[in-house]
Amino acid sequence: MTDITTLPFPTLKTPRRPDGEGSLQVQLDPGVSIGTAKVFAVYGKGGIGKSTTSSNLSVAFSKLGKRVLQIGCDPKHDSTFTLTKQLMPTVIDVLESVDFHPEELRPEDFVYPGYNGVMCVEAGGPPAGTGCGGYVVGQTVKLLKEHHLLDDTDVVIFDVLGDVVCGGFAAPLQHADRALIVTANDFDSIFAMNRIVQAIGAKAKNYKVRLGGVIANRSAATDQIDRFNDRIGLKTMARFPDLDVIRRSRLKKATLFEMEDSPELAAVQAEYLRLAAALWLGTEPMVCTPMKDRDLFDLLGFD
Repeated sequence: MTDITTLPFPTLKTPRRPDGEGSLQVQLDPGVSIGTAKVFAVYGKGGIGKSTTSSNLSVAFSKLGKRVLQIGCDPKHDSTFTLTKQLMPTVIDVLESVDFHPEELRPEDFVYPGYNGVMCVEAGGPPAGTGCGGYVVGQTVKLLKEHHLLDDTDVVIFDVLGDVVCGGFAAPLQHADRALIVTANDFDSIFAMNRIVQAIGAKAKNYKVRLGGVIANRSAATDQIDRFNDRIGLKTMARFPDLDVIRRSRLKKATLFEMEDSPELAAVQAEYLRLAAALWLGTEPMVCTPMKDRDLFDLLGFD
């Protein structure tokens, strides 16, 4: 019997993980970049209102005369629902229909016109429990580039699902100039925001993405958000209250810019236009230090 204690052990080399420690990282194909458009990636806890925020921000940019493309990155593929008034086929759906031969696709197979000229794409996602969201994002951008759909685009908005739990969901950060975080004034939303700050910091080491700021949503008060922001160096760029007109806009398959006029609605529209104008002019990147989970519990707590 061989004595294993006498066998030489192989030299193990630790793989380089430039975007952060952990599992396999999804890397951007250096040959596929979006180009000259200003690119924003919208993140936040699941159900916090990212799609509503993204769609109305897209319209606000279009109202400022910008050519806008919104890319939904969620298997639920409802990011652009209020813009197009329908659930559109995803990029994965249409690729599957041609046996994944992208050369057989036309732009109208996966890009749909939305309200006020906003172009809409739903990337979709891999089948549940398989594949990677990063692959889906990469294929979507590649298709858009091959069909020259990004050449005349001024603004691209990625609407990304839920919390950043893996490198695949962080893939849009590899294309973005600024990452925006949508949050409510509660612990769970801020916990997700803290993880998103970590992800942005990891990607910022090797890509141009930087933190753009926080969008407070469905929040009558912002005391918890303010406390967290003050601790790590974040700033709130815009605030949208929990209004019934916002809920009704989703039910009516409409953006807030299509709803019946009212003083409270006019204030929300003005806030979106102000946010779009500020983002277009450019924001200073924020360098923040995310908190440890235990410290975050101690800061906000449950009192």
